[in-house]
Amino acid sequence: MSVQQRTLDCKDLHSYLKTLPAAVLDRLYNHPATCLAVFRELPELSRIYIMRILFVDQAVPKAIMGSWVSPNSARELEDIVKLLTELRVWQEVEMQGGLKGWLLNPTFRRNLKGALLGGGNEWSMKPNTDADPKARGIAVLDEYAMGRWECVLHFMVGSHQHEAISSDALQILQHAGLMKKEPGDNQLSITKDGFQFLLMDTSAQVWYFLLQYLDTANSRNLDLIDCLGFLFQLSFSTLGQDYSTDSMNDGLQKFLQHLREFGLVYQRKRKDGRFYPTRLALDIAAGPKKSMLNSLNASSQATGYIVVETNYRVYAYTDSSLQVALIALFCELIYRFPNLVVGIITRESVREALKRGITADQIVSFLRQHAHSECYKEPPVLPSTIADQIKLWAIERDRFLYKDGVLYNQFDSQADFEILRNYAQERGLLVWHTLNGRKMVVTKEGHDEVRKFWKRHSRNGSM
Repeated sequence: MSVQQRTLDCKDLHSYLKTLPAAVLDRLYNHPATCLAVFRELPELSRIYIMRILFVDQAVPKAIMGSWVSPNSARELEDIVKLLTELRVWQEVEMQGGLKGWLLNPTFRRNLKGALLGGGNEWSMKPNTDADPKARGIAVLDEYAMGRWECVLHFMVGSHQHEAISSDALQILQHAGLMKKEPGDNQLSITKDGFQFLLMDTSAQVWYFLLQYLDTANSRNLDLIDCLGFLFQLSFSTLGQDYSTDSMNDGLQKFLQHLREFGLVYQRKRKDGRFYPTRLALDIAAGPKKSMLNSLNASSQATGYIVVETNYRVYAYTDSSLQVALIALFCELIYRFPNLVVGIITRESVREALKRGITADQIVSFLRQHAHSECYKEPPVLPSTIADQIKLWAIERDRFLYKDGVLYNQFDSQADFEILRNYAQERGLLVWHTLNGRKMVVTKEGHDEVRKFWKRHSRNGSM
């Protein structure tokens, strides 16, 4: 067992799709938006290969495709072959003469061509033909999206200044392991994963939250394929444009209301027949890779509010109770003014954060992402001494690795000790040994194997 912290597993788009059954993936590729989203997030070399065989309706020999890259890129080629195979974008086939080749998924080929070149059935969302008399501007959509999303975060940190969240959101928080009910208590409390979640950037938070929601789609009587297809369509929408709900079935209408609650879409009333995608939804297909520059806050330099000095003092120019609560996760707060909070980073405050499951890298990243605009005038935005010290405090907790093992000692001779030590070492079962006192520790799993070897050795008269 290791005391080293595990980080919250936030899969990117491709990692998530690879977890889906093959039949679900094949159905997903019937949506041109899905094919385009998958293609857009592929590595550059993968996109080049797909474009070279996109208009080839038959398999292409591996030898020919291998010649398209230099020998130095052989490892990179292996990686993209594995990725495209796991995503079922192409498959290995046997050609005439026994040659092996790669064949692009016909469904993926057809719908990607339609998305790139046009033609065929319309795949993007349909804008409303009539103007909205109560249209919402981009600034209003941004404010609405942040307000709705902050309701979830406020609930997690225990702030009751915002309206309560729905039962659906509560279920997702519990399903994701971000919050849990304590035994004998009906109240929800935040978990270690929840603390890590709070310090993730907004785009990564939304993507992780949606993955957990999609994991419960079947239990909500929703079609996972339709939900994913709609999310990919949203990622290609235009900010500030309203879209019609006329062609949406009951399942998608229900899904839309959940997205509305989380701040991904704005809809004044259900009967309006129109909705506006917000900035949270535009880069959703990119998963957690997008930084805060592309999320709701637009720019770290424009929206930053934290100044960290080399004496470990932290000045947060904010009146947001949520932002204050986040800083308090790893800082000891000293003063509180109407628009300023002063705290100090101490060994104890950082260790308390580490106990909650927050990592040193997350603390450093959070301070850099939300650095005040004045900090950018004289880089670095976060003093290197502060970043290094936070990581050193974290390393203090990671100095030891704990493993279950079995101690062997009281050997009759040095030869017996060396025979058993060498046997355990060759099989990777040796954890520790010392010549002083002839002691050794083997893994708990390897104890039976080492013990049986010792019995055979003893029976042969070696003792």
